[in-house]
Amino acid sequence: MITNVFTKRSLMATVTGLSMLAFGSSAVAVDLTVYTAVEAEDLARYAETFNQDHPDINIKWVRDSTGIVTAKLLAEKNNPQADVIWGLAGTSLLLMKSEGMLEPYAPKGVEKLDPKFVDQSSVPSWTGMDAWVAAVCYNTVESAKHNLEPPKTWSDLLKPMYKGHLIMPNPNSSGTGFLDVSSWLQMFGKNEGGWAFMDRLHKNIARYTHSGSKPCKLAAAGEIPIGISFAFRGARSKAKGAPIDIIVPAEGVGWEMEASGIIAGTDKLEAAQTLMDWSISRKAMEMYNTAYAVVGMPGVAKPVEYFPPTLLEKMITNDFEWAANNRKAILAEWLNRYDSKSDAK
Repeated sequence: MITNVFTKRSLMATVTGLSMLAFGSSAVAVDLTVYTAVEAEDLARYAETFNQDHPDINIKWVRDSTGIVTAKLLAEKNNPQADVIWGLAGTSLLLMKSEGMLEPYAPKGVEKLDPKFVDQSSVPSWTGMDAWVAAVCYNTVESAKHNLEPPKTWSDLLKPMYKGHLIMPNPNSSGTGFLDVSSWLQMFGKNEGGWAFMDRLHKNIARYTHSGSKPCKLAAAGEIPIGISFAFRGARSKAKGAPIDIIVPAEGVGWEMEASGIIAGTDKLEAAQTLMDWSISRKAMEMYNTAYAVVGMPGVAKPVEYFPPTLLEKMITNDFEWAANNRKAILAEWLNRYDSKSDAK
């Protein structure tokens, strides 16, 4: 079912450009194909900042939501088209590693990262960049029109008053959607409890989007009172004046890291290693921190405007290995139960 996305989207929109040849040099830049789920609005800034230090490497982005990029990589397993993954869910990188698709490499300075952000093999196959955290984007104006109360817990969202007023991401397309589903299964029960919670939540869901940021964007625009999304998207929208509150449910919130790795067999290994080295540098971590409150290098992150003060302490102990190992089964079960309300692809 996921594979059909490729024909319908013509294998996704490929963002090329940023063709930064070596400035003032006759050398031809190395074109590095990089698959990513980084927010599209951030790609130019990422490439520009990287090219300040490495103008001889031209990043050719292939960007889409996490689930679609993950499925594309798996479909290309025997004929890889990417050189590097930069900014994809950690659970997806764990899956790629289990499939033998990543080139082990210890980037320079890897010892400076928080161990949670580093593959624990003797030579790591992936390294983490930053982390994003689930949250509820609550439009105060639209909610007042419908006499809604701000939810304090995930369980509050099961109340009848919220029927038709909630939007969340489809986990088959969105890494945010998958972290929501996998975290609810961990919090409420990996067998019956988590699915029972989602069965009841489904009754209140208006629709499922194929983007993790879209529910919050729609809430910020007043198109829906409540969007289940992630905190930094809410912080950005609030900073632009949107009438939203960013709510952290009391039971705890799921989270996921963005991570990077080199595709095994790339013929541009040296350039790929250069990008991996840079991707865990302090300069890169400071760049990530403009959007993320949590980054892989301790001592770098500064507070992000409008991030809820209790957010970090509410991050659950996330079993990434379990989530990665059970991803296929979780997604299949979710599709069987809830896909009827998904947006058209």
